[in-house]
Amino acid sequence: VQLQASGGGLVQAGGSLRLSCKASGSNGRIITLAWYHQPPGKQREFVADVSVRGSTDYADSVRGRATISRDSAMNTVFLQMNSLKPEDTGVYYCFAQLEGGLTYWGQGTQVTVSS
Repeated sequence: VQLQASGGGLVQAGGSLRLSCKASGSNGRIITLAWYHQPPGKQREFVADVSVRGSTDYADSVRGRATISRDSAMNTVFLQMNSLKPEDTGVYYCFAQLEGGLTYWGQGTQVTVSS
């Protein structure tokens, strides 16, 4: 499975970004799509996920500022982030879990929030 993330960039604090990630090459059903964030010099951390049924979960750090959505027909996941803060800076990785448990990571997209 290949995960192609896009939508990152440089934005001022308080601004918005919409990240996209398209999954391709899957022979199985994608159960969960998620986004993770890796701040500079820190470990990767969970941001949000969406299940095949459409249920969502968010990290406390983004709840109320982020919305994850999924286009199952196109195997694409989106992350709309508003009211961005400098601490949102980092690389955002797309993640997919298939039915059966296999997991995959995308290559990441850089988000930089200037203060």
